[in-house]
Amino acid sequence: MGRKNYLIEGGSGTGKTAVCNELRRRGYEAINGDRELAYQGNPETGEPVGGITGVAVHRHHLWRVDKVRALAADQREALTFFCGGSRNLVKFIDLFDGVFVLEVDLETLKRRLDQRPEDEWGGRRTERDLVEHLYQTREEIPSGGIAIDATAPLARVVDDILRRVQSTEPA
Repeated sequence: MGRKNYLIEGGSGTGKTAVCNELRRRGYEAINGDRELAYQGNPETGEPVGGITGVAVHRHHLWRVDKVRALAADQREALTFFCGGSRNLVKFIDLFDGVFVLEVDLETLKRRLDQRPEDEWGGRRTERDLVEHLYQTREEIPSGGIAIDATAPLARVVDDILRRVQSTEPA
């Protein structure tokens, strides 16, 4: 089987990190893009920028395109899942064989954000306001992604993703 790359996307608080950790626990290659690929950069040029604070951090949250391309080209694993969000997704979305979008209702989102400490993204009021705005507008969610009900228990969410991946594989 050839290598396949999948993106697990969704707004803040939808469960991307939890899904990444569960995929890893099950033995899949899963990359937490927000922790392993991200940096603060100019969304137009990709040049790193420093001194960004507050909600501007979100707008400058980019993934290292060269690293994403190298990981996607690596054929050692049959499946690789990239989990997280990036403002420069347009520069590498073509590398993915499929995109899964984790979705939750607003009440679940607010409950999850309530559990975040203030030093974690979405823990401060201004960040929460932006998260809720992005939830309402869906302006950063890639179109054409496969919606996944992320209000279900984590094991079921991951089972659903894996079932959908397997259904696209040739028999």
